[in-house]
Amino acid sequence: MPKAQTLNASAYCDNPKRIAAYLNKALETNDTATIVKAVGNMIRAQGVSRLSRNTKLSREGLYRSFSGQSKPGFENVLDVLTAMDVKLVAKPTK
Repeated sequence: MPKAQTLNASAYCDNPKRIAAYLNKALETNDTATIVKAVGNMIRAQGVSRLSRNTKLSREGLYRSFSGQSKPGFENVLDVLTAMDVKLVAKPTK
């Protein structure tokens, strides 16, 4: 997954397993912009207004932070992932 792909939002609406699979592909790139853009895609697929309410972050802030053009704070990333029923997990690379 060289770049965050556009997606059919209905395929991801309420499916944390599919969201996690999509985000894992983005994480495998080790490219910050790709990862942030992928999280942004999932935010839009889930509904920016709903995630804004669930995270207490503004809609504008979500759009701006997860456009792929900036680096959102780690706390904001965790808040968004939690709102999507997804969590980060560390695993060894070797």
